[in-house]
Amino acid sequence: MRGKRQDVYCAFCGRGKSEALVLVAGLNSHICEVCVEQAQEIVEEELYGGVRQETEPVEEMKSPKEFNLPKGVTPRNIKEHLDRYVIGQEQAKKIISVAVYNHYKRLSHPPTSDDEVQIEKSNLLLVGRTGTGKTLLAKTIAKFLDVPFAIVDATVFTQAGYVGEDVESILSRLLQVCDYDVAAAERGIVYIDEMDKVARKSDNPSITRDVSGEGVQQAMLKMLEGTDVMVPPQGGRKHPEQKLVKLNTENILFICGGAFDGIEKVIARRMNSKVIGFGSNDQKRIEEEDLLKYVTHKDVRRFGMIPELIGRLPVVTYLKPLDLEAMKRILVEPHNSLLRQYQHLFRLEGINLTFSEDVIEYLAATALEYELGARGLRSICEAVMTDAMYEMPGLKDVKHFTIDKAYAQAKLEGGMLEMLKVAA
Repeated sequence: MRGKRQDVYCAFCGRGKSEALVLVAGLNSHICEVCVEQAQEIVEEELYGGVRQETEPVEEMKSPKEFNLPKGVTPRNIKEHLDRYVIGQEQAKKIISVAVYNHYKRLSHPPTSDDEVQIEKSNLLLVGRTGTGKTLLAKTIAKFLDVPFAIVDATVFTQAGYVGEDVESILSRLLQVCDYDVAAAERGIVYIDEMDKVARKSDNPSITRDVSGEGVQQAMLKMLEGTDVMVPPQGGRKHPEQKLVKLNTENILFICGGAFDGIEKVIARRMNSKVIGFGSNDQKRIEEEDLLKYVTHKDVRRFGMIPELIGRLPVVTYLKPLDLEAMKRILVEPHNSLLRQYQHLFRLEGINLTFSEDVIEYLAATALEYELGARGLRSICEAVMTDAMYEMPGLKDVKHFTIDKAYAQAKLEGGMLEMLKVAA
C-alpha cells in the first residue's frame, strides 16, 4: 500500500515525485512545475504571438526612479505645513525641512557622468523625550510629500543569527507599504523609533556579544549608507522559502528617533568639565530643561552609539520638552487637535461640545505633572470624557454640552490618574 502512494509522476514528462519540486494533482493525473511553465509559454505563443512576454518589463517602468517634488515646494513650505500639525519645536522643524528638501531635490536631479559634484543623502537623528513629536514630524512630512513611509521599532532587532528580527525587516515593512513596488520603495522614508534602545550596554567594548545593542548597530551600517540589500518581502524567518528582493538603499532617507533618557547627564558632564576652581559661579547656569539644545554627536557616542553609525547620521537635532503653554496649544491649535476630535465625535451625535478656558489650562497642567508629553493629554482627556461619551449618545433632548474645570476635577478625583499622582 505504501509503494502505491509513492508511485506519483508527471503525466507529461514522466518525472517522479522525488525529481519534481511541485506536482499539481488533477482528476486522474499530475503535472510538474516545469511542464506548467512550458505550457504557459505555448499558450502565449499561440494565442498572443508572444506579445505578453515583451510587455512584462513595463511593470518596472511603472514607477520611475526619478522623483519630482511638488511644484513650488521649498523648505519654508514644508515647515509651514509642519506648523499646522506640530506645536513648537521650531529648530527641529527647520532642520528637518531643509534635510528632507535637499534629499528629494537630489532625487529630482539624478547625477550624470559629467557632474563633478554628487550630493550625498543626510540621514537624521532626533533626540527628545517621549511625547514631544518625533514620530509625528516624520509622519507629517511623508504625508505632505506623498512618498512611501514606514515606521519600525528598533527594540525587536537582534544581530543576525539570534532570536529576534534581522535589520532587513526594516525594508520589508517599506516594501509592504509600497505594495512591493521596488522603485517606489527606493525613494521612501523610514522612521526607526526607539533608536536609543540599541545603544551599547557599556561604553567599553566587551568580550561578550551585545546582540541586541552594538550588534544591531553594526548590521545597520551599510543599509543606512546605501547599498544593495537582499530583503525578504514577507519578513525574515517565518517564510524561509521565499525569494529575496534586491533593494538599493542609496536613495532611502532614514530618520532615527529616540528619547535617549539620561543623555542630559552626559551633556552636563561635558559642559561642566572645564568649570574648576574660582570663577565657576560666574559661568552661565544652564537649567536641566535646556540641556538638550547642546546635544552633539560626541554626547550620542558617550551614550552608547558606535562612531560608525553616528557618522551615517550627520544631522542631529533635538526636541524641546513641552511646557504648559505648549500643552495648551496642542489641545486646541493643530488641525487634528485632541479637543477637535472630541468635538467631531459629539457633532456626529448632533451635540455641540464646548470647552471652557479654565479646563484647557487644567488639563495641560495635569498632563505636565505626569511627564508623558503630548501622549499624557490623551490619557487625561479620556478619563474626563468617558462618562460623557457613554451617556450622551442617544439623548435627543441634549443639543449643547460644556465641559468646565469643575466637571474635569470631579471626573479625575479618586480615579486612576489621582492614584498615580499620589504614588508619585
